[in-house]
Amino acid sequence: MSVKALVLRAAGSNCDRETALACERAGASAERVHVNRLLEREDPSKALDGVDLLAIPGGFTYGDDLGAGRILGVMLEHKLKDAVQALVARGGLVIGICNGFQVLVRAGLLPGGDVAATLAPNRSGRFESRWTRLRCESERSPWLKQGEVLDLPVAHAEGRLALGEGAALPAEQVALRYLLPTDGAPGVEGTAGVSPAEYPANPAGSHDDVAGLIDGTGQILGLMPHPERNIEPWHRPGWSRRKGAGASGESVGLRLFSRAVEHLQG
Repeated sequence: MSVKALVLRAAGSNCDRETALACERAGASAERVHVNRLLEREDPSKALDGVDLLAIPGGFTYGDDLGAGRILGVMLEHKLKDAVQALVARGGLVIGICNGFQVLVRAGLLPGGDVAATLAPNRSGRFESRWTRLRCESERSPWLKQGEVLDLPVAHAEGRLALGEGAALPAEQVALRYLLPTDGAPGVEGTAGVSPAEYPANPAGSHDDVAGLIDGTGQILGLMPHPERNIEPWHRPGWSRRKGAGASGESVGLRLFSRAVEHLQG
């Protein structure tokens, strides 16, 4: 089965080419489409008909002028949410990376249900660009393999997952957690000798060290780190000296896209 991926771009997207390349390296055909082209269609609820995988890449859509991902998130919520939900209902997959994760949260597609959540400014008060170590927490998502360790870079100013007062995040919807690079232990509140928001291992200070979420179906994945920036051996720091590779080996980001394509191919 041929898998068709649509990489949704807008003014300010800057990772759409890399995301399309990752989809293609995984075996899908990928098309970069501006959101306005979808909104121009006679029936936007059918704008994703024929699409198997929707990817919303990183960047600074519309300058993040009203908050990271907010404008594109509003477009999805009010104009294209039916199309996204139809895609998921027929077994399709969705991924939002960095700004794309922010868009999915703003649109109410993640975490979904009655959980109030947002991606707020980093506790450090500055833009964070660094490599992070992650652990896959979910066995419910075709994107992930539970227990796998990933080394992926982050680059964001508003990546701190925060929950509304009294809100609780279902454990099964936690997709990824930041790990301490030394012993792999998560910097979760209550862990002996570890602060609730270990920095810089948890670069944004996210609640419970959460780096990514899935929806109730497991088909929609949002994450702050960039898997499309670690799909080649030379993407890793120190690659030429065989140092700084981390625990996850080469091209680890490509695994997420490959799993998704293999799942869709059945």
